[in-house]
Amino acid sequence: ATTWDGTARVFEATTGESVQEFRGHADLVCSAAFTPGRMQLVTTSHDCTAKIWETFSGRCKGTLEGHTAKVVSAAFSPDGVHIITASWDRTAKLWLAASCRCVYTLQGHVGSLTSASFSMDGQ
Repeated sequence: ATTWDGTARVFEATTGESVQEFRGHADLVCSAAFTPGRMQLVTTSHDCTAKIWETFSGRCKGTLEGHTAKVVSAAFSPDGVHIITASWDRTAKLWLAASCRCVYTLQGHVGSLTSASFSMDGQ
């Protein structure tokens, strides 16, 4: 779950109990997505960043910086190697998850982006 207080939380589905909290964004958290193996989580925020977290420890592994407006969506590639982010700056960015390095910026949209995703084959 994502919140207005700059945190994201993971809940146990069967009990509704909060089992992990992720703190570190400076503004509201818009979205959260797991790696296929659920070992990492990526969150997006109105603070213009996305963050990668270790799921079980709650430790922030890195921050994806480079968007100039709110980052509203992110997804891991099926192999967990890449992350795609979508922003109100009218761009999507492709990142290497291990290094938090932007490898490509997708431009050309005339309005704010609201989501980005990978196909099941990673394309």
